[in-house]
Amino acid sequence: MMNKELNIFNTLSGQKEKFVPINKDKVGMYVCGPTVYDFPHIGNARPLIVFDVLYRILLKIFGKNKVTYVRNITDIDDKIIESSKKNNVPIDMLTTSTTKSFHDDCKYLNCLKPNFEPKATEHIKGMIAMTEKLLKNKNAYEKDKHVYFSVNSFKNYGKLSKKNPEELVAGARVEISKSKKDPLDFVLWKPSTPEDPGWDSPWGRGRPGWHLECSVMSEKFLGKNFDIHGGGLDLVFPHHENEIAQSCCANKTDKFANYWLHNGYVTFNKEKMSKSLGNVVSIEQMRGTINGQVIRLALLSTHYKQPLDWNENLIKESQNTLDKWYTQFEKTTQDELDDDLLKPLLEDINTPGYISKLHLLYDKASKGDKVSQKLFLSGCRLIGLLEEDIETWKKFKKTKSKIDEKTIKSKIKDRENAREKGDYKLADSLRKELENDGIIIEDKGNKTAWRYK
Repeated sequence: MMNKELNIFNTLSGQKEKFVPINKDKVGMYVCGPTVYDFPHIGNARPLIVFDVLYRILLKIFGKNKVTYVRNITDIDDKIIESSKKNNVPIDMLTTSTTKSFHDDCKYLNCLKPNFEPKATEHIKGMIAMTEKLLKNKNAYEKDKHVYFSVNSFKNYGKLSKKNPEELVAGARVEISKSKKDPLDFVLWKPSTPEDPGWDSPWGRGRPGWHLECSVMSEKFLGKNFDIHGGGLDLVFPHHENEIAQSCCANKTDKFANYWLHNGYVTFNKEKMSKSLGNVVSIEQMRGTINGQVIRLALLSTHYKQPLDWNENLIKESQNTLDKWYTQFEKTTQDELDDDLLKPLLEDINTPGYISKLHLLYDKASKGDKVSQKLFLSGCRLIGLLEEDIETWKKFKKTKSKIDEKTIKSKIKDRENAREKGDYKLADSLRKELENDGIIIEDKGNKTAWRYK
């Protein structure tokens, strides 16, 4: 265990705070996982990597067996039912294949496995029990075989999103229904048609609301009050706001999670990612062409709270950085990190600041400083980088290159001929062609060397 102070921005308080766990021997973190109706995209990869880094930091500070990381799988939801019908695929087959793809993505992005990964369908009894509690406590009501949470019954509603209920109704997406007493009231339990998935309950055959699932699963593994709850910025309202309301009311507590962390949005070439615009890039699509570490570094290059634009330049910069860094790769068992290097990570997970320090360490390491080299490698490993050996790294790039060795050498020869004739425009054009195909060339005296990017 390290004696280090971690400061994190808490969405609930709206400011950066010193992280003080409820019990330093049992630190708990819950992060909202995927709804398994479609392949995860690059926007979904960001919270995966951000909270993986936070998990690694917590393990470093408190010790391997003292941190519990829970990330759920939502495998029952209206989106899943719609996708199943649209694609004519049985629901269990859809959720199983999408969950497998998600796990493949996690491995590809070098994310550590959480301690627990509960599925919503495995905790229906707990969801029915919490709904019964909320009805008993007068925080919910039943109408037309639906059970709704009554937002007016929770005085702190809107505290997380920093908006009063009137603003939330006007500016947010809320489900409209004649059965609800208030537009902000949300579903705890809804009826299922005979062909849709459903479970027997005191209110008839049906299924849980989305918000209820996370409240029940987080309580099961972390208790009624735990340390950290994380997710994307899009989940602040209504999902996380509703989790707080139902959990506090069901358990008659003032607190649910003590610290709330949210990562910013990802855009694609300055535009919002959207299926209608056709600019949603799935992680699965990238597996065959980009090493997962490149994506990891790219997504850590911007502070987690800030918006991040996904574009070709960002990918190339990260690729080039890792290619350079891998020249310093050397097996080491050292796992010590000095205070100066760690400082940015301990100040609200400032990964850009941390990466800048890694660049400085690399410069020292490349000049033969063995201490800097070991510190550099340990620092990279802490955020999940340089964990492949250099041969694996090179092999991936080589197998994914669009151009074979014979063509490379032929273009280099053509470039040399062009330079001899003084045709530098053609020479530069050939260099650019090679770079676009993932090949870097270096002129060394009378010879030209080449390597994969």
